[in-house]
Amino acid sequence: MAFIDYYKTLGISKTATEKQIKTAYRKLARKYHPDLNPDSKEAELKFKEINEANEVLSDSENRKRYDKYGKDWKHGEEFEKAQQAQQSQRQSSRQQQSYSNDEYSDFFESMFGGGGRASYGRGSTPKYKGQDFNSELHLNLKDVYTSQKQVLTVNGNKIRLTIPAGVDNGQVIKITGKGGPGMNGGPNGDLFIKFIIENHTTFKREGDNLYHNVNLDLYTAILGGEITVDTFDGQVKLKIKPGTKNETKVKLNGKGFPVYKKEGSFGYLIITYYIDIPSNLNEKEIELFKELQKIKA
Repeated sequence: MAFIDYYKTLGISKTATEKQIKTAYRKLARKYHPDLNPDSKEAELKFKEINEANEVLSDSENRKRYDKYGKDWKHGEEFEKAQQAQQSQRQSSRQQQSYSNDEYSDFFESMFGGGGRASYGRGSTPKYKGQDFNSELHLNLKDVYTSQKQVLTVNGNKIRLTIPAGVDNGQVIKITGKGGPGMNGGPNGDLFIKFIIENHTTFKREGDNLYHNVNLDLYTAILGGEITVDTFDGQVKLKIKPGTKNETKVKLNGKGFPVYKKEGSFGYLIITYYIDIPSNLNEKEIELFKELQKIKA
C-alpha cells in the first residue's frame, strides 16, 4: 500500500500511548468495517489503511523505526548498515583496500532486492530510490470495453490516468516516478496499479473473446429461421440453419472484447445455442408430436 501518515490515519498524536492507539484503532475499525459498508470502496480502502497503521504503531519496534525514519522506516536498518559499510570503505581505502562503485551497487541491489537501490560515488552520501507504491483499481467489465480517463488519489496526490480498452483482470501497470520521494537526491519510486475487473454481465470473458449462451426454441432449431441476439454493444440478427443441434456454437468475428492497446481490434463473440424443449403441451400439440413419431418410426 502507499505510504501514509499512520498517526493522522488513526487521528492520534505522535505521543499517543499504546492504550490510546488501541482505542483509536477499534473505534475507526468499527466505523469503516466492510460488513457495515458493503458497497463502499472508499470505506474498504480506509479500513485497509487503518489496519496498516495499527500494525505498525501497535508494535513498539516498528513504531520506533517509523518515528526515526518516517517514510523510509522499512529500510532504516539497511540505511544504517550502508553508513557503516561506507565508513569501513573509507578506512579500507586508507590501507589501499577499496571497493569499486559496481561492487557497492551490487551490494545494495542484493540488500534491497532492486526496490530501494542506493547509488553513490566514492566518499558521497548514498542515494536511495523512493518507496514503490501499490494500489488497486476496481472497475466493471463494461468500464474497460472502451478507453477512459480517471483521476486517482494516491498518498494525497492526484494522478491522471488513461485506461486503455481491453485491460485484463489482475493486470498491473507501472507509472514511473509516482511513488515515494527518493532519499538523499535519489529517484522517486514507482506506482504499480493492479486492475480488478468485476463482471456483472451475462457474457463470459476469456482474453479477447466473449462467450454468450442463447436459448433457441425447438421449432426454429428444426425448421430454421432468424433470431435477434445480444452482443456486448448492441444486437445482431442471425440466421438459424434447419436441423440445428443443441450446443451448436457460432463464432462472430469482431464482436468480442477489444484487444489491449490495439485500437479497432476485437476478439470473437462465441455463441452457444441451447434448445428449449417445449413443456405443458396441449392435446393438439401432443397429437401432432405422436404423428411425427409414427412418421419417423
